[in-house]
Parts: sequence; structure tokens; C-alpha cells
Amino acid sequence: MLAMGGSFVPVALLPSLAMIGAAVLCFTLGEILWGPGAPGSQEPPPSRDAMTATSWTDENVTVHQIAKTIDHSLLRPELTISEVVEGCGVAAQYDVASVCARPLDVRRCVLELAGTDVLVGTVIGFPHGANLTATKVFEAQRALEDGAVELDMVLPIGWLRSGEIAYVRDDVAAVAGVAHAGGAIVKVILENAYLTDEEKVAACRASEDAGADYVKTSTGFAPSGATLADLRLMRATVSPAIKIKAAGGVRTLDALIDCLNAGIDRTGATATAAIIDDLRARQNLA
Repeated sequence: MLAMGGSFVPVALLPSLAMIGAAVLCFTLGEILWGPGAPGSQEPPPSRDAMTATSWTDENVTVHQIAKTIDHSLLRPELTISEVVEGCGVAAQYDVASVCARPLDVRRCVLELAGTDVLVGTVIGFPHGANLTATKVFEAQRALEDGAVELDMVLPIGWLRSGEIAYVRDDVAAVAGVAHAGGAIVKVILENAYLTDEEKVAACRASEDAGADYVKTSTGFAPSGATLADLRLMRATVSPAIKIKAAGGVRTLDALIDCLNAGIDRTGATATAAIIDDLRARQNLA
């Protein structure tokens, strides 16, 4: 027996006590050096890599998974009413995640897609992001009244490039507040074609701070759209709680799969039928 602090402890227990002490010391040092979520702490940081460990191919991804990645885009300015209705039919036939429609068409799309699992989204401050925040808030409120449940808003691109990060954050927060109060989600369009990598990172961080649900690469109307490098940068910048949407140039199954492997959760697409039909053909499901 060995006296320790006025008590007697069997000598045989000393190695176990030493190991416990060492573990406690390592835990404490880890918390000091790395903070909560450090190795050995009770709150490990969530790992996006663990969440997306699968390397997707045309052999292991399902038609349903691909379909529910797609926001079928109905944003081209020249689309007629009949073409919008036809687009809703494509979205319903292929059971995609949503249609992303022009604000003028939201009510019609809601009616056309009633009884399906396809959601209706629309755009706010599109395509330049230069509307006053109050205008964007009004647009968001009206979109919710008309039945939209997903809002793809363009942040103020020029003001972001001017370093007005606080304004950008407040602009996004105002729309996100309205959206979330109405049960909708917000995807913030950065328009990466006009931004440096540093500005893309700042936009991602401001959007997350403001309560955005997604960050999105592009409107689809800028000189370029989604790139794999941008998608990886955005995925690395935001937390796992924030999702990524690609837009602009995702026109083939292979391009979409590449985007999935870069970390996206959604993509805008107009080539929906071609993408899904291609996968069905490769998997002999056609």
C-alpha cells in the first residue's frame, strides 16, 4: 500500500492511475492548444470528408440521387408561358429536386407541380444583385406568398468587390430572415466569374454568417459558370452545415458527377432530360 493524499492506494493500481492521469493531461492540453473539438475532446468537429467519402461514378450513383441534385432551370428571359409549363412537365417526369423559375412564373409553376415532389424556387435580385436590400426583401416576401420555398438570391457583387463585407452580410441576412420565417431556404449566388479567390472566400463567409443555407457559384448569365476549382474552394471555406450549388455549364452527366465529387449538393441545369437519360442508358435502365 502506498499513501497518497492521506489515503492508501494498492501499489498494483498505480500503473492504471498513471494512465488515467496521462489521458486527462493530454485532453487538457488538447483543449488548450486546439480548443473544443480537439483530438480526444468530446466535441470533434464534423468532417465533410466523412460525409462525402464516396467517390461517385456512373456505376454507383442512382438515377434518384442524380435527379434530386438538379434544380431544373426556367430562367431564360425569352421563355414563353407554354415553354415554362413544358419545363415543369420535364421536372415532374424526371422527379428533380426543384424548378428554379422567374418570379413572374412562380404561381404557375406551383400549380403545374402540385401533387409532385418537385419544389418551386425562384430568384431574388437577379441577375446583378444590385437591388436595394428593401427591394430584395419585398421580392422574397412576394415569392413566398406565391408559393416558392427556395430563394436563389444574388449578393451585391460590386459592393463585395469594393470591400463592403458588412453590407453584403446584412443584405443576405435580411433575405434569409424573411425566407426562414416563411419556411423557405436561401441560396446565395456569388457570381464567381467576377471575383478573385479572396473575394469568393469573403463572400462564402459573409453568407454563412448571415444565415444562408447554400452558397452558389453563378447565375448562369455571366461570362463563365461553375468550375471544379471554385466548388472545391467554396466547400473548403464554409462549414459542413452550408451546402453548395453549382450553376452555369453543367450540361452533361459526367460534368455533374465531377461536381458531386467536388462537394456539391445541388446543381442548376437545363439539360435535365439528357443528363438523366444518359445515366439510365449507361445503367441499362432505359
